[in-house]
Amino acid sequence: MAIIYNQETGEFHLYNDGISYIMKILRNGQMGQLYFGKKVPAEQSYSYLEEHTKRSTLSEVYENQYGFSLEQIRQEYPSYGTTDYRLPAVEIAQENGSRITNFTYVSHRIYAGKPGLPGLPATYVEKDQEADTLEILLRDELIGVEMTLLYTIFTEENAVARSVKFRNYKNEKLQIETAMSLSLDLPDADYDWIQFSGAWSRERHVKERRLQQGVQSVGSLRGASSHIHNPFVVLKRPTADEFQGEVMGFSLVYSGNFLAQAEVDTFNVTRMMLGIHPQEFSWCLKPGEEFQTPEAVLVYSDRGLNGMSQTFHRLYRTRLARGEWRDKVRPILINNWEATYFDFTEEKLLEIAQTAKEDGVELFVLDDGWFSTRRNDTSGLGDWWENRDLLPEGIKGLSEKIEALGMKFGLWFELEMVNKDSELYRKHPDWILAAPGRSQSHGRTQYVLDFSRKEVVDAIYNMTEKVLSGAKVSYIKWDMNRYITECYSAAYPAEQQGEIFHRYILGVYDLYERLIQAFPHILFESCASGGGRFDAGMLYYAPQAWTSDDSDAAERLKIQYGTSFSYPVSSMGAHVSVTPNHQLARMTPLKFRGDVAAFGAFGYELDLSRLSETERRRVREQIAFVKKYRELIQHGTFFRLSSPFQGNITAWMVVSEDKKQAIVAIYKVLNDVNCEFRRMRLHGLGDGMLYHIREDGQDRGAHYGAELMRAGLVSSDASASEVQVKDNPGDFYSRIFILEAE
Repeated sequence: MAIIYNQETGEFHLYNDGISYIMKILRNGQMGQLYFGKKVPAEQSYSYLEEHTKRSTLSEVYENQYGFSLEQIRQEYPSYGTTDYRLPAVEIAQENGSRITNFTYVSHRIYAGKPGLPGLPATYVEKDQEADTLEILLRDELIGVEMTLLYTIFTEENAVARSVKFRNYKNEKLQIETAMSLSLDLPDADYDWIQFSGAWSRERHVKERRLQQGVQSVGSLRGASSHIHNPFVVLKRPTADEFQGEVMGFSLVYSGNFLAQAEVDTFNVTRMMLGIHPQEFSWCLKPGEEFQTPEAVLVYSDRGLNGMSQTFHRLYRTRLARGEWRDKVRPILINNWEATYFDFTEEKLLEIAQTAKEDGVELFVLDDGWFSTRRNDTSGLGDWWENRDLLPEGIKGLSEKIEALGMKFGLWFELEMVNKDSELYRKHPDWILAAPGRSQSHGRTQYVLDFSRKEVVDAIYNMTEKVLSGAKVSYIKWDMNRYITECYSAAYPAEQQGEIFHRYILGVYDLYERLIQAFPHILFESCASGGGRFDAGMLYYAPQAWTSDDSDAAERLKIQYGTSFSYPVSSMGAHVSVTPNHQLARMTPLKFRGDVAAFGAFGYELDLSRLSETERRRVREQIAFVKKYRELIQHGTFFRLSSPFQGNITAWMVVSEDKKQAIVAIYKVLNDVNCEFRRMRLHGLGDGMLYHIREDGQDRGAHYGAELMRAGLVSSDASASEVQVKDNPGDFYSRIFILEAE
């Protein structure tokens, strides 16, 4: 058992071969934080790490006793108002108007394995010996609420999963107004804060700054985790980089409104919190009822940012993603959207599919426009039945024709939205989220269905199930193209309106779960106008996500690089599209586009029949490359080598588990002239292994891993000399090196 409880000192020590997490029962019965970081040896007591002293500005917990103030004590799950003035992890409004709480230790339970969270996504284990769990029960006797702090430490990963459960065991009705999933008080503030922010088509850009006294935070109030900020942040020591130094990653397994916050107090204690955003949230906790927070995952690395990322990759790829597609390589697909938009016929679709099949594509995906009256984006959403004028034999007939070509068939849905020009809305106008007496905002003429209501989710499930049960559908692209406004449900009383944002995402999870159980063979890909809901919560239901609507390869370097800090390569939908690019009008070589997209779930967003024969040969080469190496690319150990946020050259590599095979990708966005000679230092190889190196089928010699990691791989190109135009690499230049050990 990797959890020790010292009854004499009231201390808990969670540990594995890499990390330790230590806390204790404080003298007032609350839980205090002592240590989190690299593993430390077992001691009789760690109480010396709890420090407090008399200070003239402090408020004291006990009358006539000095020095015990929660303002200067590191805590596990703090509240506001009883000598701690920092922002709280929990706040509960009571019928008398008070928000003061006092949760004190009652008991604990230690056991092997990891519990699931009903109705919520969470990491899991397949065998009990993969993890150990600690549940600490605390109680506020005055208000009659029990709070259970859940901690799971994984045996093989430097990761701790945390969440909190509340239960009202008295007769008073309460309102939970803040309930964070994780709170961690760190003893100093010597950290750089890294967030992953942007907007539509430039998601998850790396933003870094030093922690300062005060509050630093990112979050979402949009009803989804959002394009703007990702529910994942990093604290790293200033001297840490990609390859060395102390790093902590904080990831929320949730897809709705969130808050990630670091508060540095006057004593340089850093309070890190992660959970549902308290703004616009409250939960009416009625007598006898429970509330469970989403799960947060905390990862520690003393091997830099790559070490942290690799832990998240392994954990999320194999113990968050589930089902038949978890361990499978992803099929190479072609999506008709940028090839046709709404302007297609069945004949045109079959033509695109036939051409793609000739080039080696394995899956054809029919995007928007196949259902009801949907011939543009103003009508039809909510009416999930085939347009028989377009598809005379329906989805069943088209899917059978695609399969007869030797391909699998996929289908686009946007199940959470409705157009007012639809039969569903005309029949149920009260089924959208809308505030009484207020105007109804729209996005792209779409309105958000009230997924907090079971009857709405049931209706959408029944229509979707009818389409899928009669057809050969192997893949679903689940889109969501607008955020929530006027978040009010006609089905709930006033005291529960603060629950609707959360109940909405619970409804989304419920629909996902029901479809997954009914159609376990289907590969789901989540999408939200591209990367607007690319989060760990979605990976529990859909093992891959459309990374961004921006398919421009130069921009995708930044997007995929930032995404890789927490999310595995196998989760990133990455496609080759046409030039000029539809988002930027940028022209990039087909090779460059393919070399970027290869590091993800690979596919195409174009009509291959419109390419030249030379381009078609390049496509066939790309597809052959991905098929040969996708097991390594999608399941190998990924290293970031050179950042697109810090220079003109981006590089990354992936290494097999046995270190016998590796692929190195180097991308130069803009050409340079008379430049320096370059070498790229590699990582993750075997020191004594001799690697034969090939590029574009050409032998580039053989070198030992120790040389490649210390001296580096020579990556100079022709721009380091005076060259003729025909030899010049030009802008958007990419190189792929294959390394194979003897």
